[in-house]
Amino acid sequence: MDKLVFSQDGSHTIISDRFGVSYHSKFGSIQETQTVFIDAGLDYIVSRGYRDINILEMGFGTGLNALMTYQSIKGININYHTIEAYPIVEEQYSELNYPTVLSLTEEQTKGFLEMHNASSGEKISISKDFAFTKHIIKIEDFTTTKKFDIIYYDAFAPTSQEELWTPELMAKLFDMCNPGAVLVTYCAKGSFKRALRSAGFTVEALDGPEGKREMTRGKVL
Repeated sequence: MDKLVFSQDGSHTIISDRFGVSYHSKFGSIQETQTVFIDAGLDYIVSRGYRDINILEMGFGTGLNALMTYQSIKGININYHTIEAYPIVEEQYSELNYPTVLSLTEEQTKGFLEMHNASSGEKISISKDFAFTKHIIKIEDFTTTKKFDIIYYDAFAPTSQEELWTPELMAKLFDMCNPGAVLVTYCAKGSFKRALRSAGFTVEALDGPEGKREMTRGKVL
């Protein structure tokens, strides 16, 4: 049975019984999402002038990355697609303390629950500027004609799911990117960075979130 636990910044994470690892950093779920996905991904793209942004997330998990993206919207429109092969159940996501820790409004809390309740492939409007589609499928089986400006790559670590960090999968993701797109992830393993380069990404090492020296941003030039 998956276990709900606190990370060091007071926000919840979940220990996966299936894979034996946590969904977020033990040093802080919220600070990890802020550093890896919001700062290095969303804010970076917005700083380059993007206002209509297509995001693909690998690993919906607790929904924290999507929630904090939704909460960050100011003067932009986001079309958010997320892939999750093993969604958590209502008993788990209803207990997550993100609405309290992030001081969500009633509307934002409602949107968070709508994301978890969404059917696979169903596009829903969380707000006038945030469209959301969840795909309950393995990424290896996911296909789309859409092109993305940001990829949040939040799969479990290579030590748990090595098959999700291969050159072949990175090449598949590269083909889903618009020119100028970025892929951001907490992972900084050498073999993964080589996989990104072989797929065509330009690799940039960034300072990692608390408790992690380095993280990775891949760019499509």
